[in-house]
Amino acid sequence: MNAKPKESLIANARIVLADRVIEQGWLALADGRIAEIGEGRAPAGAEDAGGDLIMPGLIELHTDHLEAHYVPRPKVFWNPVAAVISYDGQLATSGITTVFDSLRVWREDGAEEVDGRAGVLAAAITTAREADLLRADHFLHLRCEIPMPSVVEEARELIDRPDVKLMSLMDHTPGQRQFRDEVKLRDYYRGKGGGKTDVELDELFAKRFEYQRLYAAANMREIVSLAHEYKIPLASHDDTTEENVADAVRDRVSVAEFPTTLEAARGLHQAGIDILMGAPNVVRGGSHSGNIAAVDLAREGLLDILSSDYIPSSLLMAALQLPEHVPAISLPAAVRTVTKAPAEAVGLTDRGEVAIGKRADLIRVHIAGSVPVVRSVWREGSRVA
Repeated sequence: MNAKPKESLIANARIVLADRVIEQGWLALADGRIAEIGEGRAPAGAEDAGGDLIMPGLIELHTDHLEAHYVPRPKVFWNPVAAVISYDGQLATSGITTVFDSLRVWREDGAEEVDGRAGVLAAAITTAREADLLRADHFLHLRCEIPMPSVVEEARELIDRPDVKLMSLMDHTPGQRQFRDEVKLRDYYRGKGGGKTDVELDELFAKRFEYQRLYAAANMREIVSLAHEYKIPLASHDDTTEENVADAVRDRVSVAEFPTTLEAARGLHQAGIDILMGAPNVVRGGSHSGNIAAVDLAREGLLDILSSDYIPSSLLMAALQLPEHVPAISLPAAVRTVTKAPAEAVGLTDRGEVAIGKRADLIRVHIAGSVPVVRSVWREGSRVA
């Protein structure tokens, strides 16, 4: 997928810069970078974009959608390399050129079929990358479920990989954070893969409470220390209370994923922590867990980054819908939530905007009614979709 890019021109495009839109412009790409940006008539020989949007390739910090390709049905495990390739193709056609593959770093017998398989999927991503089979640029995001007994051991097994670029601190113990309402957590598990009975859920929840009591505090210290030792950015997850915000500040997190309350989001924002919310939350008009709506945070100036989470195509849809929901947010500002802002949050300074010298990771987007269609994708100046 990474043949040496040739010099190329793209013309007759609405180019979304970081701070404005060029209504009729052109781009020159050379050596995998953006070499020139112009307005009006382009030099001869340019590819006609037909008036479509040209914007930076999308940058996804948190998606566990690979799991749906690896375990497409309960107890059905697909070839992991084939799963990675299928998943990568879906990302590219959704406009995502840089992705942080979110892998579950924990084991819990009888709870989730993909638990404990982070190593398998990380190895599959490496195999596909080395065989030049990937369209997007892949990094790893280690999702660490802090109360789980094996989480520190499993994190240590992966943390020295050069592609590990983000770690998140999660605690899904019933009755707190995302699932303060235990009834919603029970509904969630009942709907997964045939569901669980009330007796099974009672046993699972009791085990979760015990794990948190025995392991959470020590594991949190270990995981945070590991991240700082390896200079890996940290993300908090589902912050809800002032105490959660104080913990995020103490642990020096860079990104707060999916805060569940307005109060938590305000505290995080005041602390200078970037707030990431789900793109499906924007598209659906609210949280599937009954928590704060992403659009409500956007109206308060508390939304920095969007993530597709479990639906890759939602990332572009949500960014383009944001100005409709919140007129104070311009198109360039909305696009920054899925490009420049996530890149900066994790230290990727070479991409995330249409600017001279940046990587030529670009997408051509046609708007069909209210649905965006990705017509072309370039990664470092080479067309990959």
